[in-house]
Amino acid sequence: MMSPMAGNRLVVVGQGYVGLALSVRAVEAGFDVVGYDVDGDRIKSLAAGQSFVEDVGDQALQAALATGRYRPVSSFTDVDGFDIAVIAVPTPLREGAPDLSYIEAAARSLAGLLQPGATVILESTTYPGTTEELVGPILEQGSGLAAGTDFQLGYSPERIDPGNPTHTLVSTPKVVSGVDGPSLAAVRGFYDRLVDQTVPVSSPRTAELTKLLENTFRHVNIALVNELAMFANDLGIDIWEAVDAASSKPFGYLRFTPGPGVGGHCLPVDPSYLSWQVRRRLGHSFRFVELANDVNDHMPDYVVRRLVASLNRRGEAVLGRRILLLGVSFKRNVGDCREAPSRRIARLLADMGAELRACDPHVALGEFPPSVTPVELTPDELAAADAVVALVDHDAFDAQTVVRHARYVLDTRGWLPAGETVERL
Repeated sequence: MMSPMAGNRLVVVGQGYVGLALSVRAVEAGFDVVGYDVDGDRIKSLAAGQSFVEDVGDQALQAALATGRYRPVSSFTDVDGFDIAVIAVPTPLREGAPDLSYIEAAARSLAGLLQPGATVILESTTYPGTTEELVGPILEQGSGLAAGTDFQLGYSPERIDPGNPTHTLVSTPKVVSGVDGPSLAAVRGFYDRLVDQTVPVSSPRTAELTKLLENTFRHVNIALVNELAMFANDLGIDIWEAVDAASSKPFGYLRFTPGPGVGGHCLPVDPSYLSWQVRRRLGHSFRFVELANDVNDHMPDYVVRRLVASLNRRGEAVLGRRILLLGVSFKRNVGDCREAPSRRIARLLADMGAELRACDPHVALGEFPPSVTPVELTPDELAAADAVVALVDHDAFDAQTVVRHARYVLDTRGWLPAGETVERL
């Protein structure tokens, strides 16, 4: 059995919010990094020192480029070889089933460059078994080498929390695994150079399940407080006050808050990977996940119903009303709009005949829902709206300005103090 290769040539397949952060951090740690992405426009922007990820600012990206050890490319013909390769590509759901085509394509491309002693690590979120049952065989078939004998193979789930300044790539413990002892040693040795702490587990399957467990835990608990929010409103109880009070308990409770729905890649998608695998392998339904999906998927509908009810109490219909959406990304202080609740909310309101405007300083104009007009958040814009729906509590939004100038606000994040003109979810 070959010993793990200790070279510094790193290829990161996928230059999204996970892969780009990993690439820049690896350059800081002394690696020579090739960052591959199929999106040619993205690669051109990165090569020009323009980052699209909030957690990797232009200055950090430009510093990486200036070392000469970060090279963004859009073709594998520009990849000379590697000692370590990390796959950090999307894994979307297609009609309820995992789409692993991006992982498969990455593995096939890497197989043609794979050399004895190299290490391949999968970071993309997926179902337990993917590393050993899918990635390994593709690499072996394309290279003629054997995983664990000729090259090292492992899985390390990404734990990036976009917009979180406290828990970063470096400070968040990194779960690591390998298909055998030398593979685990190689994977752990790589991440030990990048992060403060690594957490080894016994197998890639365990590491894959760990990622799904983390996000399923969040998904289920968010669904719990979302459903409680609906019941609490009908009962005349302030759910936010109850959450604040429960959060004072120092044990046996973790704080989760209601919202307009869930978005991004993780929560709308990852738990369904686990549900899909349980049904496929065991023939059982994962009822907690399916119930959480049902609650969280329908929160945008509930937000619209609450807005309609509020307008009705004022003797107004949605038809022809000017409605301003604050925030269109899926969470605060980021520009990621994947699966954002704002898309469905905007579509429902547009179908009812509302005149929609939206403000989000983090989101590129081309990423706004097609039914809305992007605007700046100004006192005049707030005053002109028949209703304001606060969907994301970006730091860039000034709460006092909103309260002072808006005639009515439906606050879905518990961001503003409840009052005559502010109704909280």
